[in-house]
This record gives sequence, structure tokens and C-alpha cells, in this order.
Amino acid sequence: MKTIEISSKDNEKIKLLKKLGKKKYRKKYGKFIVENLAIIYDGTKSGIQPESLFLVEEMLENRSSKIKIVLERLKLESVFSINESINRYFSSLDTPSGIAAVYKKPKSNRLNFEENILYLNGIKDPGNVGAILRSALAFGLRNIVVDEFCADPYNPKSVQASKDAILKTNIVLDKSGEALREIKGKMKIFSTDVKRGESVSEVSKKEKFFCLVLGSESHGVDEEIKKLSDGFVNIKSDSAIESLNVAVSAGIILYEIYGR
Repeated sequence: MKTIEISSKDNEKIKLLKKLGKKKYRKKYGKFIVENLAIIYDGTKSGIQPESLFLVEEMLENRSSKIKIVLERLKLESVFSINESINRYFSSLDTPSGIAAVYKKPKSNRLNFEENILYLNGIKDPGNVGAILRSALAFGLRNIVVDEFCADPYNPKSVQASKDAILKTNIVLDKSGEALREIKGKMKIFSTDVKRGESVSEVSKKEKFFCLVLGSESHGVDEEIKKLSDGFVNIKSDSAIESLNVAVSAGIILYEIYGR
């Protein structure tokens, strides 16, 4: 494998890395960036290959065991060596990690209706979206739908919070409710509600497969989705607190379904 040095911010590959920090360019090019060695390492071990890899000179020279394994398993003709100044230029992190990999977004993920589905509705915080992906993968749930009102799951903050779940979950982006209507025709839909509903563990006893909708932190599940719902689930909590953080709620609910 060749090492190609890039020393200018005007290099086209560096310009692309900079652009991928913005949603419109991730959508335009169908790509996203990962700036986390642990995610890249875990993905590579699972056979998930990036399109390109960039490393600061020091990381290339003083190769850690993880870097060595990544480079050994990559099916790339070359990797790119960059300096710290270039890394700071394109990085979305407060403290650049010294590594960046570019991945292609899946072109046309399809839902598997032989598994449960987790539907994210209007969750604005990218960190929460990423944390939910991570919890879903931890409990073996890989079917995730993200609606158009959610933060982009490929946002750098979502990617960081998701860890390797961003590479290992089946993420379907729903536009104009098309995926939700398809789900409605295949299985029952249950929405979370802070005021009503049954325990999700009770639902999972009755339904072989179902779709669970998590709503936004501030407004909950959209009213139109509630109208489509076959029922509601609720986490019992002390009346002293109005609601739980949506990522915390997701972890509790997923444990109720899969962890017991």
C-alpha cells in the first residue's frame, strides 16, 4: 500500500473532507466522514471498508496496534499522509483525532420486516440520535428509520456518539412518511407517550415484531404519527420529573424488549 503525502489545504481531497462537515454535501456526494480510530478499527475488523483514509504523519510513523490492523486489512491502493494543520482545517472536532476515513452512505437500504423497527421522529440533537443508534446496536436492533425532521445520523456529532453503530445498523431515511406508511401495512406501530400507555415489555409479549416510535425531546411523537399508532408505551417514572432524555428512554425501552 502506497502512502501519498498531501501538504496543501487546496488539495481536492482535503476540500471534500471539509465539505463533508455539512449536511448538504453529505447528501450531494452520498458520503460521510469518521474521525475516530475506534470506529474505523471496529468497522475494518467487521469487513466494512472506507473509501479513503487520512492519517497525520505522527500516527503513520508511530503505528499503534489498531493502526497496524486497520492498514493490514484495508483494501486500498494508498493512504494519505497529512500534517496537523490540515487536520485542524477540515476537522469537526475541538481536538482533531489525527485520523479521518470517508465512507459511502448506503444507497438504498430496505427495511427487514422480520425484525423490530425503531423509528426516530423529530429528534433534533445529533448526539441523542447517535446515542440511540449505539444502544440499538448493543441490543441487536439494526432496523432504524430516521425521519426528515431528525438530526442527520451522519452528522459528525451523531457519528461520534454512535461509535461503530453508524457502520453496522440499517439506517433508512424517511421522506414524507413513505417508510412509515409502508411499516403500517406490515406491522403494528407503538408510540412513546409520557402520559399514557403500557409497558413495552408487555407489548413485546403480544407482538412478534412491531415498530416503536420515539419522539422529539421537547414535543414527543408527532400527532399525525400518533393517529397512525396501534397503541402507546410509557416508562413509569417519579412525578417529580416531567420526562426523560430521549436517548436515556431508548436505552431503558430497548433493555425492556431485549435485555431481560
